[in-house]
Amino acid sequence: MRQATAEITREYGPFPRVKSVAGVTYDGESVWYAAGDSMRAFDPASGEERCAIDVPAHAGTAFDGKFLYQIAESRIQKIDPATRRVVSTIPAPGAGGDSGLAWAEGTLWVGEYRARTIHQIDPDTGAILRTIESNRFVTGVTWVDGELWHATWEGEESDIRRIDPRSGAVLERLVMPNGVGISGLESDGTGQFFCGGGKSGTVRAVRRPRRAARSGGSGP
Repeated sequence: MRQATAEITREYGPFPRVKSVAGVTYDGESVWYAAGDSMRAFDPASGEERCAIDVPAHAGTAFDGKFLYQIAESRIQKIDPATRRVVSTIPAPGAGGDSGLAWAEGTLWVGEYRARTIHQIDPDTGAILRTIESNRFVTGVTWVDGELWHATWEGEESDIRRIDPRSGAVLERLVMPNGVGISGLESDGTGQFFCGGGKSGTVRAVRRPRRAARSGGSGP
């Protein structure tokens, strides 16, 4: 297993009127994050806020190329960013204990925090298709270049892990500085991760290791 210290390249925020940042996603232009009573977006180049959608937003956030997905307590909302309306909802697998959320290959991937698991689910019904075990609290999930990464945060320790999507074995770790936690995780598709900063009210950019970058699909 490879291990390195996470390289934080930029910090966005704290954002006005935002007490905590949970889930994070990227739509190719804006970074979206869950701010409790709303989803909010900012420009990753300038850091300026762009817009907000008034929906409950308590944990993981994802984007499928057209729609946003947002965990709100025990359900996952599907949201049209053009109209800013919820178009459908499905039950979340952890029934309120869910954390990270990602989209890959036509399915959603959901972290279940204290159960230390990642579920692949049907985005239309919420049915669990398979479950991957972790040995740490799961706080964020993302797929990039055919690789599955997830964030952990337990006590004062937090890291970003690349894992084998079949066995759950940890292949690589990026260790965050002591006391700096991750509450949501998303790749920008190239060289960095966006990481929710919990009650710090920030989003941090972390460099993705060059050796991990390779050509391939966006999912399993």
